[in-house]
Amino acid sequence: MTNILKTLEKTILDRRTADPGTSYVASLRAKGRAKMAEKLGEEAIETVIAAVQDDPAAMTGEAADLLFHLMVLLADMDLSLDDVIAELARREGLSGLDEKAARGAS
Repeated sequence: MTNILKTLEKTILDRRTADPGTSYVASLRAKGRAKMAEKLGEEAIETVIAAVQDDPAAMTGEAADLLFHLMVLLADMDLSLDDVIAELARREGLSGLDEKAARGAS
């Protein structure tokens, strides 16, 4: 994981309990997990639109927004990027089609 993601993750964790009037992370947390999930969905849609419009600059910005909001939601669920990386490592070497089929079987 790149250093900036670890730095951002720490910043998000530190700001969760800040004043919602001065911290965007704290303001999202104050609105609750459903709002955080809604915001993540909005960013995902904006990322898809940038991709469909073949706009690399917009895609870069939207991808950054998407990662940020995902990290805020993960933190709210007491999960980390390391947890996500561990899951990706668990899936390494497994065909995407096989992995998807295994999820449907359980």
